[in-house]
Amino acid sequence: MPPKLTPLPTLHIQRHQIPAYNLTPNTSLQSKPLLIYRQAFPSPSTSASDLEAHLRATGVVRPAWRYTMYSTSHFHSTSHEVLAIARGKAKLCFGHEENEGRVEEVVGKGDVVVVPAGVAHRLMEDLEGGFEMVGAYPEGCDWDMCYGKPGEEGKIEKIKGLAWFERDPVYGDKGPVLDV
Repeated sequence: MPPKLTPLPTLHIQRHQIPAYNLTPNTSLQSKPLLIYRQAFPSPSTSASDLEAHLRATGVVRPAWRYTMYSTSHFHSTSHEVLAIARGKAKLCFGHEENEGRVEEVVGKGDVVVVPAGVAHRLMEDLEGGFEMVGAYPEGCDWDMCYGKPGEEGKIEKIKGLAWFERDPVYGDKGPVLDV
């Protein structure tokens, strides 16, 4: 049975534009916001397997891993990223911890985060122990690791031409990624 979704009209969505920081572009190149879907999957019984099956069924992204988040600020230049929180609660930093324009949010089971290419992200604190996410990427995209260091300028430039979502990775034909 597919996991229950919060109906779109009642879904609480946070949108954040994050300024560039040194060689970390954040949302400055495409102006697509970091999106947090609060409690998109409201049932406490929704498992990582359920999240993977749902994301796969939308046909927009393919789940690639189950893990926590790296504790070092990093970003991807070849793909946007969808993070579905499968277990626990954690404080995450988006935009680089030294960036005055950074965003720090506590996310928990059932939340979904859409991280545009170029937006730095890292784990600040696992608040309950065992924090786990399902990481997924748009079909046809492979992810890379960038750290905002000299030598990555060519990768960063390519973010400008990266296609945005044509369908929402959680809701399909309607959804928050289509409204940005």
